[in-house]
Amino acid sequence: MKEPLAFRLRPKTLDEVIGQEHLTDQNGILRKCVEKQTVFSMILFGPPGTGKTTLAMVLANELHLPYRLFNAVTSNKKDLEKIFEEAKLFPGMIVIVDEVHRLNKDKQDLLLPYIEDGTITLIGATTSNPYFSINPAIRSRCQLFEVKAVTISDVQKALLRAAQLPDGLNNEYTIDDNVFSTIAHYSNGDIRYALSLLELLSLVASDHHITNDLVKEYAKVPNSSISSGDDGHYDAVSAFQKSIRGSDVDASLYYLARLISAQDMDSIERRLLVIAYEDIGLANPAACARTVNAIDAAKRVGFPEAQIILANAVIDLALSPKSRSAVNAIHEATRLVNTTAYQVPLYLRLTPVGLDQKDAYDYGRPDIWHRIQYLPDEIQDKEFYHPNTNSSYEKQLAQNRANLKQMKRTNQLRKLK
Repeated sequence: MKEPLAFRLRPKTLDEVIGQEHLTDQNGILRKCVEKQTVFSMILFGPPGTGKTTLAMVLANELHLPYRLFNAVTSNKKDLEKIFEEAKLFPGMIVIVDEVHRLNKDKQDLLLPYIEDGTITLIGATTSNPYFSINPAIRSRCQLFEVKAVTISDVQKALLRAAQLPDGLNNEYTIDDNVFSTIAHYSNGDIRYALSLLELLSLVASDHHITNDLVKEYAKVPNSSISSGDDGHYDAVSAFQKSIRGSDVDASLYYLARLISAQDMDSIERRLLVIAYEDIGLANPAACARTVNAIDAAKRVGFPEAQIILANAVIDLALSPKSRSAVNAIHEATRLVNTTAYQVPLYLRLTPVGLDQKDAYDYGRPDIWHRIQYLPDEIQDKEFYHPNTNSSYEKQLAQNRANLKQMKRTNQLRKLK
């Protein structure tokens, strides 16, 4: 059976690699490795279809070094042990590990000493952020290099190359204008997806003629780099919150739609609740309550109707006044608690020992409660909450606070009484 188009057209030299100039041009680290005929353990991370594994194989070929492929998910310990036996015969053998972030502890424990003594050179490939997903012991023995999403222009270049090369379509197809552009826009920077779609179109094209209509028929949903659990998903979640925080309602709806396409109600629910209380907060407490109600309703009806309810909540939050005064206040208080310990004033303790009743907190005197000093003496004037007065509600809170500040607080409860 014929190999897939994307596999047949894998570059064999750095000059054939499309995109990734920051790694492959004259000042790029991979080019320097080839020029100096040296290599070291590294992890290549970036979106799917950007050529991470291909770059690793190209580097091994250019250095004329033997290499073995190992998939962290599907390969087992026995496969790894076979590679180690081979590596003893060929010191410095490159081991290309796909999905390196999925290596379990047993496999990591096997790898570490061989990486350490140089028996193997590890080149890991992952779509996840290595700072979060890669075991620190592995990460500390590797250099990290980002493989960036390729541009629309790069994808078009790859498609043109595929249409012309003998291992590709070999110039046997008539291809309408804008076909490559349309495929590139559908591919979301994933060359492998683009080539796979082109191959599919070549199979269904009548009279060896690939049209724009054919592209739209077979690529009805653009390729998305977002699926629950990968970095594309977390990037969309991050952009979702930042868009609402920045009051860009259209961007907020766009990223909501991307999250809905992944059918991940759990992430949407959690993020909306955080956004409501972290970014809107005291500027519009009613919006926070409406968000809770909207999430409850959305979960009751489920998708697809839930998207209508969620859109209401997102528009409400995006166009609401914003205040981070509450989150800033608790962060500042937490920082102080984590750096310095202060004693709770004796009269505020649950069961104070040796305290005269006249100096004790009086549960029956609400008229003096607002005159009592509650912070320890060392930080009695410390302020954590700084009101944001861009809403009528928080302006009222700020006014109440100012009025209370006019009253002097004291730790002399006997005098208050």
